[in-house]
Amino acid sequence: MAHKSPAGRIQTLAEHLQNTAQLACSFAADFDMAPQAELVGLAHDIGKYSQAFQRRILENGPKVDHSTAGAKVLDARRLRLLGWCVAGHHTGLPDFGTAGDMPDRPTLQGRLKRQVEDYSAFAGEIELPEVTMSPPGDYFDIAFMTRMLFSALVDADFLDTEQAMADEGPPARGRFDDIPTLYQKLVEHLKGKNWWPPQGIYNQKRCQIIENCFRAGKKEQGLYTLTVPTGGGKTIASLAFALAHARAHGLKRVVYVIPYTSIIEQTAQVFGDILGPHNVLEHHSNVDFDGRDSPETDLLRLAAENWDVPVVVTTSVQFFESLFGNRSGRCRKLHNLAKSVVIFDEAQMLPVDLLRPCVEAIRALVQHCHTTAVLCTATQPSLEKLFPPGAPITELCPDTRQLYDLFRRTTICDMGRLEQEQLAQRLASHSQALCIVNSRKLAQQIYLQLPPEGSFHLSTLMTPDHRRQVLEEIRQRLQDKAGPPCRVVATSLIEAGVDVDFPAVYRQEAGLDSIIQAAGRCNREGRRRPEESEVYVFSLGARNPDQIGQNIAILHEVQRCYRDIAAPDAIRAYFDQLHDLKGDALDKKQLIPKLRRLAVAEAARACKLIESDTRMVVIPRNAQARDLAQQLCRSVEGGFLSRELMRGIAKESVSIYPQHFARLEQAGDIQLLTPELAVLQNPRLYSDKTGLSQEAEYGKGIVV
Repeated sequence: MAHKSPAGRIQTLAEHLQNTAQLACSFAADFDMAPQAELVGLAHDIGKYSQAFQRRILENGPKVDHSTAGAKVLDARRLRLLGWCVAGHHTGLPDFGTAGDMPDRPTLQGRLKRQVEDYSAFAGEIELPEVTMSPPGDYFDIAFMTRMLFSALVDADFLDTEQAMADEGPPARGRFDDIPTLYQKLVEHLKGKNWWPPQGIYNQKRCQIIENCFRAGKKEQGLYTLTVPTGGGKTIASLAFALAHARAHGLKRVVYVIPYTSIIEQTAQVFGDILGPHNVLEHHSNVDFDGRDSPETDLLRLAAENWDVPVVVTTSVQFFESLFGNRSGRCRKLHNLAKSVVIFDEAQMLPVDLLRPCVEAIRALVQHCHTTAVLCTATQPSLEKLFPPGAPITELCPDTRQLYDLFRRTTICDMGRLEQEQLAQRLASHSQALCIVNSRKLAQQIYLQLPPEGSFHLSTLMTPDHRRQVLEEIRQRLQDKAGPPCRVVATSLIEAGVDVDFPAVYRQEAGLDSIIQAAGRCNREGRRRPEESEVYVFSLGARNPDQIGQNIAILHEVQRCYRDIAAPDAIRAYFDQLHDLKGDALDKKQLIPKLRRLAVAEAARACKLIESDTRMVVIPRNAQARDLAQQLCRSVEGGFLSRELMRGIAKESVSIYPQHFARLEQAGDIQLLTPELAVLQNPRLYSDKTGLSQEAEYGKGIVV
């Protein structure tokens, strides 16, 4: 027996192993490892042939290690890398280890020395085929392709088990439109646009870019860049290339990797409107499928487990932490990156501290997995030298300079140093203006110096749901350029891809990429001349966060050498200097050395794209948030926090640093639920204008 369903239906081991092998084989065919996947599928559960495991199923006996047996069988065949997948298919891929590891070590080498229950009965039912293994590339590639094979195994294992245990029939999966159908939907959508055939020079150029991308879809698979200035329509252009390319090469899906959830929601909405929302999976930590019961939602909820859907829109965090992961839940989706087009939108936002391992992972996908990757941005970083010489990069829109000249909508002005009062006075003189600063505290301070009417604040000291509501009001005000005032002070959360259009933008000194992104919020619709749409770069006496000090120093160097710091050659010079100065820091966590010694579990623990030692404070600011907070308190008392509840809580929470959290706790302003989770008890500390106060309330009086 392999499984016994709640209703008592039995699945035999032979049936489960053969089904898993067949599924894994079909998955791994996309990256040319079908025979190896078939073998690991047949071997993964042969430890269940032991009498001890059969007692576990029949008599609810004690837990039994059933994974090590298959690993030992494959190791005896000199297929230790395949045995590695089998050993980790429940608990996650362990570190490979060294020959000196003893049986008590959690590494593969240690586990292979353990004694296991007699499983020899498998030979009477299962015949393991002869398979050879030629390790791909260096040890980084070995670790990478082992995770791809591991993904094929664990997804196949899960899917067959899901079907065997479903007494009322397995849940429906798939049923999405295929790539040719989605390609046709995009074509029909563009034909129906009121600017096709195009009117005016801007629309003519946008349409030309889209047509070029459609034609470029016939190019060979490989590594591409798409450099289109803000306003050039790169979102639709990149989708045109992706669907045309997938259609031409028989690829299975398109994956969009985007740095911020705010851009994801926007992009997923655009793609859903064009391709049908049931074909587009929006996958990130804040997505919530609850409360949307429908057959289409059920399909997407299941597709979030393994990305078996034609279009995925996800975060850089979800993508790379899965790609470097070792747990079965994270890795299930990896095999579905093979035979795909992966678009890295806003590629300049790839994390600099992990840039080398991210580049290596992209290279491995392209080289070994029949994947095409596109680095898509308005400010193309100079990544070519980080890729090996055998991985050439081709630009899909080669007339970058001409596009920049055409779509230039702003003039960047260096204001030098300003005092906060001067900055506030300048902002107050505008009817509509955006100011972006480098810290949450500074954003609150400057906002409080502005006239209350028509002034808004945006930062991560506000809950995501609160920010969404404020953004909706800001967008409504901006629709009428001669309408009500709209002065916004925000942190950098607004500058990457958020669809707002201001006549003037102020940006505190930061990296050049941040300044260019901020400029994309100015004259976005191109209704004014560039000379009338100014982006003011300024410095303040306030100390900048340490992580951007080097970026500002490089900005100053570029300002000395280039009159127009937004020009393509200036941007390239900026990124060249940034990458040169970073040096070894481009792999700050040393992921590549870890993976080259096959320490995959160690690398997975180290791979955190967002290094923020923060604590979460739930803000019960309305009836819905108060209800969620009450559910949270009951769940913590009961010792179980569901993923669905935490997704809801995330929309009504603020993440703060430990020092801030400690001040609130000491003052009695929060109810501590766990060391890293609390509920705000003092409503005076959360403002509908500025969010959570940076200070705690001490010296309270109690009147009896």
